[in-house]
Amino acid sequence: MRPGVAGHVSTMTATTTPATMRRITQDAPGGPEVLRVEEAPVPEPIPTEIRVRVTAAGVNPVDTKVRAGGAGLGDDMTAPPFTVGWDVAGVVDAVGMGVTRFAVGDRVFGMPWFPRQAGGYGEYVTAPSRHFAPIPDGVDDVTAAALPLAGLTAWQILVDTADVQRDQRVLIHAAGGGVGHLAVQIAKTRGAHVVGTASAGKHADLVALGLDEAIDHHTEEIAEATRDIDVAVDLTEVNGPSSLAVLRRGGLVVCVPSGVPEGLAEQAEAEGKRVTDFLVEPDGVALTGIARLIAEDVLTVRIAGTFPLEEAAAAHRELEKGSTAGKLVLTL
Repeated sequence: MRPGVAGHVSTMTATTTPATMRRITQDAPGGPEVLRVEEAPVPEPIPTEIRVRVTAAGVNPVDTKVRAGGAGLGDDMTAPPFTVGWDVAGVVDAVGMGVTRFAVGDRVFGMPWFPRQAGGYGEYVTAPSRHFAPIPDGVDDVTAAALPLAGLTAWQILVDTADVQRDQRVLIHAAGGGVGHLAVQIAKTRGAHVVGTASAGKHADLVALGLDEAIDHHTEEIAEATRDIDVAVDLTEVNGPSSLAVLRRGGLVVCVPSGVPEGLAEQAEAEGKRVTDFLVEPDGVALTGIARLIAEDVLTVRIAGTFPLEEAAAAHRELEKGSTAGKLVLTL
């Protein structure tokens, strides 16, 4: 959590904000057992920032990687103690000078500061107001907290990076996961024909979400199961080469978790294809668009389970099993 910086703060909530809060921290990288609850000062928002009283926090694979000492997000996340977590939903508790988008009491959700430390596994966070968007009426906080990182990843890849068009063929690896099941639906809103890889047990649910072709990655070879792909989204770290093999000339492979594998860019160029890495960014405007899809019942978020904040370690253990269908969320 970033320390507070003195500055003008507008009217606070009617109830007194406590001086301290609970948050999850760790003193060294390691397994889920390194996560522990501590008391920490409640941060103060500086100009252009809001403070959010967090009611729910999403759990993502990047959280487990950072906790274990990996993910390559820079010095801010490699020198414990630190607090992982970026997906948050809650209520605006205070606003800094210059903030015009939100007022105290507004319900908001966002992915503040990524890839810098945000301290999402805590009772309060501060961040620029434009890292957040309003939670639509009728959307609960758990659903909102499950959306930001996964939803923005899918949106920024398919809408901003690939600019998917109607009738294009989109291949999504790990379509049943937190990002994947949202990517399937966002691609369908663009009018695409969507192919997805997932274990057989997830196929029926993905078809219900709009998937056109389901591939069991345990029993089927990608090159034999599909072809003529315009955009491939690899959420697995290992399917860049197999995606390139089924790509049309001029098509694009987006390699998400760890960047473009060595040699793949050269191979793509030789074949008249494209490949790129990708890292999601905070984006309140895109979040507003995603929220609109939720409010209109066009986008469904699958919640695999919830855990209280103090059971963050249990949530990490569950996620690291690798079989979660949808999103895990901490409740505060």
